[in-house]
Amino acid sequence: MPRKTTISLIKCDVGSLAGHHVVPKPLLKIAEQNLKGAMEEGLVNSYYVSNVGDDLELLMVHERGESNPEVHKLAWDT
Repeated sequence: MPRKTTISLIKCDVGSLAGHHVVPKPLLKIAEQNLKGAMEEGLVNSYYVSNVGDDLELLMVHERGESNPEVHKLAWDT
């Protein structure tokens, strides 16, 4: 059976000082480090960290299927 690729985009409403306009840079750095570690461990194949306003966006490519508990735990812990 061919391997299936799953693309998970998880939005994390992290909040911001003085309104809903930006994710603090330290949080972006932590997310980058956590997802890089997950890639090195083989949990995800690739990733991209970004934001829209004060929402942290975690885009992860993996082969673990929809709603995978490990991938969602990674996002929650991040």
